[in-house]
Amino acid sequence: MDPRALPPRLVIDPSLPPETSAELLSSPHILRQTRSGKRVSTTSHPALLFLVPASLVCLSVLTDRPWVFVAGIGAGVIVLFRWIATDNTYRSTRRRLQLAQTHADRYVLPEDLDHPCQMLLHRAQNAVAAILGSHVHRAGLIDSIDNQVSLPEEIWQIAHRLRRLSAMHAEHRRIVPRDLPPGMEEAFKPYTTALDAAWTSLTRRVRHLEKYAKQVIKADTVYHTHARLEAMAARTPDYQQLIADTVRDDLARRHIKELSEQAAHVRRQFEESIGQARQTAGELLSTPFTDPPARPPEWPRDATRRASGYGA
Repeated sequence: MDPRALPPRLVIDPSLPPETSAELLSSPHILRQTRSGKRVSTTSHPALLFLVPASLVCLSVLTDRPWVFVAGIGAGVIVLFRWIATDNTYRSTRRRLQLAQTHADRYVLPEDLDHPCQMLLHRAQNAVAAILGSHVHRAGLIDSIDNQVSLPEEIWQIAHRLRRLSAMHAEHRRIVPRDLPPGMEEAFKPYTTALDAAWTSLTRRVRHLEKYAKQVIKADTVYHTHARLEAMAARTPDYQQLIADTVRDDLARRHIKELSEQAAHVRRQFEESIGQARQTAGELLSTPFTDPPARPPEWPRDATRRASGYGA
């Protein structure tokens, strides 16, 4: 399967406490249950679990058969341990469900988004993964601390807005008829313009992330080359001596000069690629999201016809 066609990953608000985020990440099925309004099924009444052991004990008393009594006690012990395990699982599930309900607006599931929004979020997540997984990031050459904070926040802001956009799109399809009376199309044009602008803005943010990722990948490539050249640079005197001993003087001077200049050239390339990556990151992260209006417009009819791509 084409990786680009895969759904995006679960996104959680990075401002949540780490232990809360870990709990939510570990229980995606609980988050889906919360989103769909389902409830955790309760376990059977504890008294019913001990019905069989209690019946065996009573039977042993009535029939005066010790082995029935032993069997009843053994069954009771097994049921007790099973009930403890089941009850612990139930309590854990109930606690996670309550946590998911409390923070229902602090995570975005793939199911919260329609297909175009899923694909856009997936692109953003891939770009951030490439940046944070790069060697230049791990080496601290592209503001690693800032990236660790700003990029997860950028993904959350994109995902949060895409979820809202998807919900408005679905609402519009339910409310607005496909065939509007003549002349009514103009009434929806301002809504079309507003939502097209929102989609275009989010797409632009993702493209900036992808541009940043490309610059980081380019810097990574030069970084690997530079690392190899640094290893060779330690042997430069040996190569210079070899040329001086085996090549006539005029060629020796030229080769020795080339060896000296090559290391400086690769270092300049490396510094330029790092500088370009930092500049791109600065352009992206210097324009934070603004809070959306309290009452957004309805999804327009034109956008419904472009549901597969949102017209951008």
